[in-house]
Amino acid sequence: MAGFSLPFRKRRILPGFPLALGVTLVYLGIIVLLPLTALVLKALDIGWDQFLAILTSPRTLSAFRVTFLCALAATCFNAIYGLALAWVLARYEFPGKRVLDALVDVPFALPTAVAGLALAALFAKNGWFGAPLDHLGITVIFTPLGIAAAMAFTSLPFVVRQVQPVLEDIGPEVEEAAFSLGASDFRIFRAVIFPAIFPAFLAGCSLAFSRAIGEFGAIIFIAGNQPNYSEIAALLTFIRLEEYDYPAAAVIATALLLSALLLLTVTNMLQSWHLRYVGRGD
Repeated sequence: MAGFSLPFRKRRILPGFPLALGVTLVYLGIIVLLPLTALVLKALDIGWDQFLAILTSPRTLSAFRVTFLCALAATCFNAIYGLALAWVLARYEFPGKRVLDALVDVPFALPTAVAGLALAALFAKNGWFGAPLDHLGITVIFTPLGIAAAMAFTSLPFVVRQVQPVLEDIGPEVEEAAFSLGASDFRIFRAVIFPAIFPAFLAGCSLAFSRAIGEFGAIIFIAGNQPNYSEIAALLTFIRLEEYDYPAAAVIATALLLSALLLLTVTNMLQSWHLRYVGRGD
C-alpha cells in the first residue's frame, strides 16, 4: 500500500456544493431568467413592424428621452456627491459618523412610494425647499428636474457603497508616500487614488444609472406625469398595462431591459480593460 493516499478534499464551511449550485441555478432560472425570457418573447410575438412602430411612436420616444436624460443628470450628481460622501466616510473620524453611514442606506430600506411622497412635500411650492426655490424662479415639482431629484435620491447608495470599501482598503499611507515624493494633492488623486477606485466607481455609477431608468414609485408623485414632458418610460409601461395593451407594455419594458443589460455589459468590459491596463502598468 506504499504510496497510496486518499485524494485531498478541501474542507468547506457549508458542505453540499452540488445541492447549493443546483438550488442557485434553479432559483436563477425560475425567478430571473424565465420571466425576462417570457417578456422578450411577448414583445417579439407581435412582429418587427409593430414592435418598431410602438418603440418609435412620439410618446414612447419622448418617455425614453425624459427617462435617460434625467437618469444621466441624476448619475452625474451622484458620481460627484457620492464620491465626496464616500471619501468623508472612509477618511475622517467625526461625531455622528455612524449615523451618517447608516443614513446612506435609507433609500435602500425606504419604500419608494414613501420617498416620492416625502420629496413631493419637500419640493412643493409651499414646501421647505420648494418655497425658496420658487422665489428664485426654479420649479422642481411636476418637472423633469423633480424626476432627476427622485432618481438621485434612490440611486445614491450605489455609488457610495461601491467606492467606500475600496477607499478604506487603500489607506492614507499611500497618499502620504506620494506626498513625500513631492506630488500635489490633485496629482495624488488623479494618478494614485482615482485609478485604484475607478472600477468600483464605474460599477457604482452604472448601477445607479440602471436603477434610475427603472425607478417608478418615487417618481410618479413628483413628476406630474404629463405626456411628452414629464412622463417616464416605466410609467408609460404601467399606463399601457392599465389600457390592456400588453404588447405595447412588453415592448417598452423590453427596451428598458435591453438598455440596462447593454449598460452593464459595457461597464464590465471597461472594468476588464482597466484591470488589464493597470496590470500592465504594474
